[in-house]
Amino acid sequence: MHDASLTPVALAATLGRRVVGQSRGVEEMAIALAKKLVGLPTGNVLLIGSSGTGKTTLMRAVEEYLAARSDLAHRSTQIRVHANVLAEEAESGRPGEAVVRRLLERARDQLGSDAPLERVVERARDGIVFVDEIDKIRSLIGGEPHLAGIRAQEALLTLMENAAVPVTLPAWAGGGTLNFDAAQLWFVAAGAFEGLYDSVRDRVTLGRDRGALQPTTVVSDGTVRQETRFQLGDWLCNEDLFDYGMSPQFLSRFDSTVLLRDLSVDDLVHIFLESPESGYRQSLAYFAHHGVNLAVSPAAVRRIAEEAAARPRVGARALKEVFRRIVRGYELDPVAAGQDGAILLDLPEVEAALGSPAG
Repeated sequence: MHDASLTPVALAATLGRRVVGQSRGVEEMAIALAKKLVGLPTGNVLLIGSSGTGKTTLMRAVEEYLAARSDLAHRSTQIRVHANVLAEEAESGRPGEAVVRRLLERARDQLGSDAPLERVVERARDGIVFVDEIDKIRSLIGGEPHLAGIRAQEALLTLMENAAVPVTLPAWAGGGTLNFDAAQLWFVAAGAFEGLYDSVRDRVTLGRDRGALQPTTVVSDGTVRQETRFQLGDWLCNEDLFDYGMSPQFLSRFDSTVLLRDLSVDDLVHIFLESPESGYRQSLAYFAHHGVNLAVSPAAVRRIAEEAAARPRVGARALKEVFRRIVRGYELDPVAAGQDGAILLDLPEVEAALGSPAG
């Protein structure tokens, strides 16, 4: 029977409640997840975006969705691995085997310690592998080969190419060796790719494509002027990622490469007010615990978002640092700060805090 909740449109709506301002990334993940959940071949996804744009949040949104659906338990074995850990594993052994062992451990946790090994392996073979900081396993650093990165890319490539991976089983599985069939694994990799923006901009302004970036006419406040605007998504190509240190063979295993955009002020306002991880929402709970009602005026919220938006390479993470500068004095003695049981942070309080030293 067709399940309307598993269509890409429905999944995108669900994931989009958790992830702000990244409609294309949400849609690509929803399409791939919809295929995965009905047992169809699923393309791997590569997410590229500055810190704080929502890469990890998108992965967590998928995790939370599957955790909430008991009827999808057979598709819910997932692990999250930092790529730098894979690089470390590559120096001492087989990082591909490390990934498989983690999947087996996760499947066993879900099924129970008494589950037959065959069931554990079957569940793990249908697993999802989220790889954070994939840019940390680049094959070149400073123009020199990065051997651990090369080995880690090769190990992941082996898994993504559906090869049978020999795995030494842990003691709880009786030891021995298993040829693990990775054909149905789904990989989602994400990274900030620090320096990529600058290298691509240099290519189109100073390098081999110099002159390709043309100025545009902008009309503002009755004034006409010429501006040269560079957007990474307009110019990024596979060769840039090859030059960065991601091998062509490795990149070819990703059906979709999604460039997450920097968050706007409006996006940051929404995250500040609504995200469960928001420093504002955490402070609300903290002050409520002390019997104090915290309120932040709309003008103050927007000023906080504007300050965070001025740090585009940090994204939503800047919100916490900015808000911390404003609220920390009140949190030191919340009862005294809220003598009448309430604290209102308006624009003057925010401006005063932002104008003071950040230390």
